[in-house]
Amino acid sequence: MKTYKIAVLKGDGIGPEIVDQAIKALDQAAKKHGFAVDYDYQLLGGAAIDATGSPLPEATIEACRNASSVLLGAVGGPKWDKEPGSNRPEAGLLGIRKALGLYANLRPAVIFAPLRDASPLKPEITGESLDIMVVRELTGGIYFGDRGTEEIGGVQSAYDTERYSVPEIQRIARVAFDMARKRNRRLCSVDKANVLDSSRLWRATVNRLAAEYPDVELTHLYVDNTAMQLVRNPGQFDVIVTSNMFGDILSDEASMISGSIGMLASASLGEGGLGLYEPIHGSAPDIAGQDAANPLATILSAAMMLRYSLDQPEAARSIENAVAAVLTQARTRDIYTEDSGCRLVGCQEMGNLVASLI
Repeated sequence: MKTYKIAVLKGDGIGPEIVDQAIKALDQAAKKHGFAVDYDYQLLGGAAIDATGSPLPEATIEACRNASSVLLGAVGGPKWDKEPGSNRPEAGLLGIRKALGLYANLRPAVIFAPLRDASPLKPEITGESLDIMVVRELTGGIYFGDRGTEEIGGVQSAYDTERYSVPEIQRIARVAFDMARKRNRRLCSVDKANVLDSSRLWRATVNRLAAEYPDVELTHLYVDNTAMQLVRNPGQFDVIVTSNMFGDILSDEASMISGSIGMLASASLGEGGLGLYEPIHGSAPDIAGQDAANPLATILSAAMMLRYSLDQPEAARSIENAVAAVLTQARTRDIYTEDSGCRLVGCQEMGNLVASLI
């Protein structure tokens, strides 16, 4: 029996609760499809600061490098707000992405049929179904550029630098073109080429690469227009590729079209198949420990892990089908409405129900 070693980083806030439910789903899928999962629990974020003084201990990096894949909950919280920027929980998240070379972030925004009414957009705008894949560059751009603070003429100022190289743009664009080929062969590259030199280089590089993908329809949009089009006509998009900061913002916007940020999974991929899988929502410390969190985004992240890193597509489909089925029976608080005909359940019960339906 094939065994996969998974590094598990539960993180902070609701992280431990939602990861526990994803592990239930992984275990059940493994049992059904004939493989085994071995979990290696490590620290990241605020929990790591409390235990070791660092948001990203070396032991965590080493464990992740030696794993088949990585499952992450969420990091951060007001408890660590007074830490310097280089030692905040979020620095651990950025650091693990950089240490593992995870340059491609896949963020699907999908409306499950039972949740059509949960979308803030009218059904005539979202249509019968909605399935958008945002491919976000993850290890470059303004989040990793030169930064600092300085005093100029007696006035305090700060700066962050947006920088991209041609190879960085080529490798993320190639991921997006390949993804579009497996879907509906439509790719929209998002930039701000009317203002930013980095975006002009981005657009020129993507255009050159497009010659290798004549079967994929390539379009370009400015980021501000994209934000508007996502709420005006989201169905026009199939795959979106964009920079680190633009992707961060647009994928969160796309997630809300689906009804709840608690439903959105993500995959961060590097060379050789290693990936880090996490929900795109935060640590929600205000509801931590209350059994109120929605674990479905983390469970769906585990399904993405099975598909993209562990080569277990049937097991991934089993989890995704179970999530679709459970939404006809039960809802957590963030997606519950009295007229849904579903039971209101907590985090643990939702995890149990998904596992039972696999």
